[in-house]
Amino acid sequence: MERIHVSTRSPQCMEDITAQVSDAVRRSGVEEGICHLFVTHTTAGLVINENDDPEVVRDLLEKLEALAPSDAAYHHLEGNSHSHIKSSLVGQSAAAPVAGGRLALGRWQAVFFAEFDGPREREVLLQVVAARATETPAEELSRERQAEP
Repeated sequence: MERIHVSTRSPQCMEDITAQVSDAVRRSGVEEGICHLFVTHTTAGLVINENDDPEVVRDLLEKLEALAPSDAAYHHLEGNSHSHIKSSLVGQSAAAPVAGGRLALGRWQAVFFAEFDGPREREVLLQVVAARATETPAEELSRERQAEP
């Protein structure tokens, strides 16, 4: 398991961590499989979305703010309930396929760390799991025959 450290720059932002995730996938040596990501914080999350137009991230943050306004009245006394709500909406985990030893995102996709209670030093856990090799029906039959007494 790898840990990616993220320094967020503002109270609410989305930091593109695609390069760090891609580097970790390459270091894993896995050719085909899945990359699991998990945020160990209750006021942050992960989003896979468009990276070409920064206005997409701006729209996401604005709409999340509309759903859970920072200045609304909440029961939680720490003053960051809006952050907990937003992180619950986007989720603390993500997964992406690994193909040919590389993170297999779409052309316009990126992995974003979603900060809702920053700026802070944060951490993302990453685990790359290799796909189980599958047998062809002929290989399975051959293996079964070899196992017979």
